[in-house]
Amino acid sequence: MTLKKWLTGSVWAASLLLATVASATTFKVAIGDAAGGTQYELGKAFAEQLKEKSGGSMTADLFPNSQLGDEQDTINDAAMGLLDFSILAINNITPFSPSVAVLTLPYVIQSLDDAKTLTQGDVGKELTENTIRDAGVRIIGWSYSGFRVLTNSKRPVRTLDDLKGLVIRVPKNELMIASYNAWGVNPTPMAWNETFTALQQGVVDGQDNPYMTISAMKFDEVQKYITPIRYLFSLEPLVMSEQVFQAQTPEVQAWILAAGQAATEHSYEYIQATEDRIKQELQAAGMEIVEPANNEQEWIEAATTKVWPAFYDSIGGKERLDAILATLNR
Repeated sequence: MTLKKWLTGSVWAASLLLATVASATTFKVAIGDAAGGTQYELGKAFAEQLKEKSGGSMTADLFPNSQLGDEQDTINDAAMGLLDFSILAINNITPFSPSVAVLTLPYVIQSLDDAKTLTQGDVGKELTENTIRDAGVRIIGWSYSGFRVLTNSKRPVRTLDDLKGLVIRVPKNELMIASYNAWGVNPTPMAWNETFTALQQGVVDGQDNPYMTISAMKFDEVQKYITPIRYLFSLEPLVMSEQVFQAQTPEVQAWILAAGQAATEHSYEYIQATEDRIKQELQAAGMEIVEPANNEQEWIEAATTKVWPAFYDSIGGKERLDAILATLNR
C-alpha cells in the first residue's frame, strides 16, 4: 500500500469515527429512588437495551436519588424538553394527567398480574396517549414495584384504630391523602427527598412504599413495624419528554420503544424473583411484619366506599372504572 493510499484510508477512517462519535447520543434519566430499588433496576435495564439495540450509538446515564429534582419537578422539566427521561411513582403523574389516577384507586389492582394486564393492554395504551396530551411526556416503560406497605416507628398496626394518632407521610397526591382520610387519619404530604430525614427526626412516624423501596432507601434504620396492606400497587413508569421523542428519527424512536418494552418485561421478572428475599432481609434487619386484621376488610370497605366515588369524574366516570374492573374479571 502506498503512503498516499494509507493516508487517504486513514483520513476516511478518522472521518467515519468522528461522524459516529458526533451522532452518538447520551440521554439523561432522572430516578426518584436510590440505586438498588425497582426504579433503578428498570433504568439500568432500559440503558442496557437501548445501547444494545442502537449498536452503541445511544446510551443513557442514570441519576438516582432525585439528583435532577423531585419527581414532579422532573415531569415539568421533561414536558419542556429540558430533561430526556424520568422514572417516578405514578401518583406523581396524576396531577398533570388525572385519568392515570384510575391505576391508583385503592384496591383496584390486587395482584402483579392485574398490574401487567392493565399496563400492557388497551388501558395502558390509552393512558400513554393521555399523558402525551395532558403532560407532554410519553410512557416508555413500566416498573412493577409491588404493593405499598405501611411502615411506622411507634407500634404494630393491625386495625384502623391502631392507625389513629400516627403521623403518616404521603406524597402530595389527592387520592392517597383521601385514602388515609377514609381511614380516619389526616396524613402529612411531603416531598420524597425529605422523607428519610423526617422519619429519622420523628417529624413523621410512618410512610408507605413497596418492600423494594423500603430496602433501597434504608428505611429499616428509622422504622420498626410493617403492615402489609394492599391498597395500592406501586407502578413507576419510565416517561420520556415528548419533545425529545419527536426530535428523534423513526429508527431511534423504534429503538427507544423496544428498549422500554424489554425493560418492562425485565421489571416483571425482577419483582417476582426478589421481593420475598427483600422482605426476609428487612425482617433480619429488625423490622416486624404484622398482618392487618380480618384480611384487611375494614380498610377495603372504608377506601372503596368513600374514595372511589370522589374520583369518578377525574378518572373519566364510574363507567370507566367498571370497564377496568371487567377487564380484570371483577
